[in-house]
Amino acid sequence: MSQGSDIIRILIAKVGLDGHDRGVKIVARTLRDSGMDVIYTGLHRTPEEVVRAAIQEDVDVIGVSILSGAHMTIFPRILELLKENKADDIIVTGGGVIPDEEVDALTKIGVKAILLQDTPPQTIVETIQRLVTERGPR
Repeated sequence: MSQGSDIIRILIAKVGLDGHDRGVKIVARTLRDSGMDVIYTGLHRTPEEVVRAAIQEDVDVIGVSILSGAHMTIFPRILELLKENKADDIIVTGGGVIPDEEVDALTKIGVKAILLQDTPPQTIVETIQRLVTERGPR
């Protein structure tokens, strides 16, 4: 966890033109209720804004919600920016509407988990906790 804390810090972002944020707000509340420190960046963020905020906030995880179909462009860019900024120990996860074959492609490039729209809230919490535990301290 960040800065020697046992509390997981997660930045939740809506990247691109997608204007629907009801689901991401439910996920943010679920993670917060489980004891995580959640930063929600709001709608229409760029990958650059997300990575900059994640580094400034010293988060453990970035969770990107995408319903717009732009995931095959957005996730590679976020991963590239994290690497360029020597922050690729930040775990990247995603959620939303993503076809199965593209879920596989995203995990192969380094997205640690894709939690689709029908994922139960407790599974989301457990997945984030497991990924941070597996990564270990930063």
